[in-house]
Amino acid sequence: MATTQSHDQLVNSMTGGLIAEHPPFVATDKLRSDGRPMPAIRAELRTIPNFLNAWTCLSSVAMPALVIVLAISLNHWLSTLIAVCLMGFIQNRMFILHHEGAHRLLFSNRRINDFVGITIFGWLSFGTGTHAYRRAHANHHRDEFGPKEPDFLLYALYPITRSSMRRKIRRDATGISGYRILRPRLTGLLKKRFWANSLRFYLGQIVIFSFFAVSGNAFAYFYLWLLPFMTTYQVVNRLRAIAEHGGMTRSTDRRQTTHHVRQGLTARIFLVPLAVGHHLAHHVDSGVPFRNLPKLTHLLEEAGFINENNTWPNYRSLWRALSAKNDATSIRQSF
Repeated sequence: MATTQSHDQLVNSMTGGLIAEHPPFVATDKLRSDGRPMPAIRAELRTIPNFLNAWTCLSSVAMPALVIVLAISLNHWLSTLIAVCLMGFIQNRMFILHHEGAHRLLFSNRRINDFVGITIFGWLSFGTGTHAYRRAHANHHRDEFGPKEPDFLLYALYPITRSSMRRKIRRDATGISGYRILRPRLTGLLKKRFWANSLRFYLGQIVIFSFFAVSGNAFAYFYLWLLPFMTTYQVVNRLRAIAEHGGMTRSTDRRQTTHHVRQGLTARIFLVPLAVGHHLAHHVDSGVPFRNLPKLTHLLEEAGFINENNTWPNYRSLWRALSAKNDATSIRQSF
């Protein structure tokens, strides 16, 4: 008779392929033993810059509008193709703002934060515009790879083979992954207990569709909004997500749950905008707004919590290691 594995057994067998051992971190006058800033510094780092964030939100909404207007105006297959690619990166940016709102770090006024970060950017990132993501994401931060981790399978089993990585990226690029994500919203209309969230999801998409209709090209919603989400965004989201936690494991030491990667200009613009690439710092203290994460990273580097032994030189080197199963010579050559 088959036995059900405990969660600890699943963690031991499915995670930890890229972790490195670290000596215990000794608290300093600025950081606690778990890396969190001391109270005075923490209070400063947790200050939310409302006006700067308002500008970021407005510009992040203007970006897709500009791309859509240009693509429709030029009306050429090449400009449309470029727009589909760019929109995937822009949708990634909007999801990151939704993530910031879910942490209630976008605006200090909770009502404004929730309306803009959770409802508006929740709809723009193909969510329900509700607190569902916030509640699930809280479990991710309370206990990475724990029993309630919502993305356990997304981060588990790394490193994988190159052929397996190619299959995952191919599914992302061809819409298969996107369909799997949206399918619960389709089937939810047939199940009473999912009606509310499904209807909220469709309300958001109807609002977005209406803007395309007002522009005079309602059909553009499908190839300039839905198609990028189904394809480009899925690739970008996977590459970013596995670079955050792929190959790591459950631990109270955040250095074993989350990667730290040096970011070039291209990565900061397209893959990890809005300081989301400072992900180890974010998991050390998830109450620090995105604009202050580089400062926290600097403190962690200065104190030795982040050092050469747990820093990837770039995203390419990390992705190669994540897809280097049975190829030991390509793993972690930089260390």
